[in-house]
Amino acid sequence: MSGRRRSRFATALAFSAGVASVLGLAGAAHAHKPSDSLLALTPDPAGGEGRWDIAIRDLDDALILDADGDGDVTWAELRAREADVAAYAIWRLALRTPAGACTLAAGGALTVTRHSDGAYASLPLALGCPGAAKALDIDYRLLFDIDPQHRGLVRVDDGRGGAASIVLTARDHRRAIDWAGGAPARASFRSFVAEGVRHIWGGADHLLFLLALLLPAVLRRRDGAWAPVAAIRPALSDVARTVTAFTVAHSLTLSLAALHVVNLPARLTESAIAASVVLAAVNNLWPVFGRDRWVVAFALGLLHGFGFASVLDDLGLPRGRLLSSLLGFNLGVELGQLAVVAACLPLAHLARRTAAYRRFTVPGLSVALAVVAGIWFVERAFEVSLLPGRLS
Repeated sequence: MSGRRRSRFATALAFSAGVASVLGLAGAAHAHKPSDSLLALTPDPAGGEGRWDIAIRDLDDALILDADGDGDVTWAELRAREADVAAYAIWRLALRTPAGACTLAAGGALTVTRHSDGAYASLPLALGCPGAAKALDIDYRLLFDIDPQHRGLVRVDDGRGGAASIVLTARDHRRAIDWAGGAPARASFRSFVAEGVRHIWGGADHLLFLLALLLPAVLRRRDGAWAPVAAIRPALSDVARTVTAFTVAHSLTLSLAALHVVNLPARLTESAIAASVVLAAVNNLWPVFGRDRWVVAFALGLLHGFGFASVLDDLGLPRGRLLSSLLGFNLGVELGQLAVVAACLPLAHLARRTAAYRRFTVPGLSVALAVVAGIWFVERAFEVSLLPGRLS
């Protein structure tokens, strides 16, 4: 294949991949915080207990709790279906110790509690776990059939001061917690590293923001137009600076928010994140920051760090485990970003010399990014739904 044909082929691939990303993610980020439940378990030789907090909006999707169809699940409607809620949840959780399977039952009346993203039904659990809880195998299957992005935020206490916090997903819904040595701490750390990676790959805000930054990374402004860089090293330097700025800012505000030093309202944070994506895309059309795109990345990182802090807060981690969870999550964010860069940057570098990439791909995808992020901003700021999907 000739050099010209290779360039055209790379341009076509870059354009197709970019369009697929924008269209595929357009309806995926109405709200930044994904669906999740919070499961706290304390197994012991006498059986044990637990508490399972599940978002009422998720239960309504699964069981249609809103009997009168007015869009609001009342306390009376929830109480009327209490047995159904308990059966639905318990059937989707299996626990086992080395001595055998645990029995599960409702341990009391259903109550309502509030977390960072709304009202949750709180279900007390009575555990019948045989033998001493030296290890616990968890198989979590709640809501995955209707929401593959759902997560289970699980905390397991051994009753002796030891605790493990893990994040379970549709692809990783089974986990064994072993109380020997430092196994719970290692399990928590690995779980939050994986969650950091998923936070990048599954977050439309992140992916489209990275796309907006990567599109012009292989170009430079010259005489009011985009021109290709001579080699990949300057592009790598620019991207490294941008990604590092985002990670540093994200880590800073995530830590401050999780430690309750600084907090912002979720509605303000999510609206500002969408506005920042618009800014990054518009900068490709009318460059304001030039080589200082890292400034935009740093600003978005400061805002976005508040997003995951609410999850850590909801888990109620002890201070020592909180710090390790922060470290693991931030490491995962960095690894996830590097993987996206490694996949996209070589393709953009191959296409950079073609007029189609400079004149059509970069501006065309930047407009699409700005439009989608602008819609997100309106949805989040005014709590309306413009794209297909649920605004939560």
